[in-house]
Amino acid sequence: MSKLFVVPTPIGNLEDITLRAIRILKEADLILAEDTRNSGKLLKHLEISTPMQSHHMHNEHRTVEQIVRRIQEGTTVALISDAGTPAISDPGFLLVRACVEAGVDVECLPGATAFVPALVNSGLPNDRFLFEGFLPVKKGRQTRLTELADEARTMIFYESPHKLLKTLENFITYFGSERPVSVSRELSKLHEETVRGSLQEVLDHFTHHAPRGEFVVVIGGKPAVKKEKNNFL
Repeated sequence: MSKLFVVPTPIGNLEDITLRAIRILKEADLILAEDTRNSGKLLKHLEISTPMQSHHMHNEHRTVEQIVRRIQEGTTVALISDAGTPAISDPGFLLVRACVEAGVDVECLPGATAFVPALVNSGLPNDRFLFEGFLPVKKGRQTRLTELADEARTMIFYESPHKLLKTLENFITYFGSERPVSVSRELSKLHEETVRGSLQEVLDHFTHHAPRGEFVVVIGGKPAVKKEKNNFL
């Protein structure tokens, strides 16, 4: 039975792909790729020759209905992004939603995603957490940070290198300079690094060490206020 397979791909190290994911990519009739040039390198490495089609944020609105029809007509489609799990801060949600609404079977394989190792590496509480992904660039940014100022759960953000310093400064403004933070970059790659400390300490570090690579920022939630006990004689 034809269906949509959502297939995670490595976030860096090419060994971080499951045997099942490789099999699905080989058996699919069509692979939807965020960037066919990037994905082409991975597929060549894995010796996969399945046809590819571009599926990214600039064309997904126009192509979703067509793809759904193709699956309904018998095409097995595998959806991948440049790295990690599709639809997690990457294209994919619109297609999955359209398939679900049309009664098309969807199966998401388990696999690589950047925020999980960053969260575990952070040493911050991970029994409950809030994944924010990328903050709004302009409109809504201040509003969202104000809403998050009192968030008690550990928070996870994605950020690009050229915006990291400004974002850390924003976090200091809304969360305080002493809030604990862990910043991971280039996860699973040769130059993987995690920097931990207070927001001010980590900002100072990256002020003196130019940010390079893709970043995951994990911030501790607002600490609970300790209530003083009243002692009555």
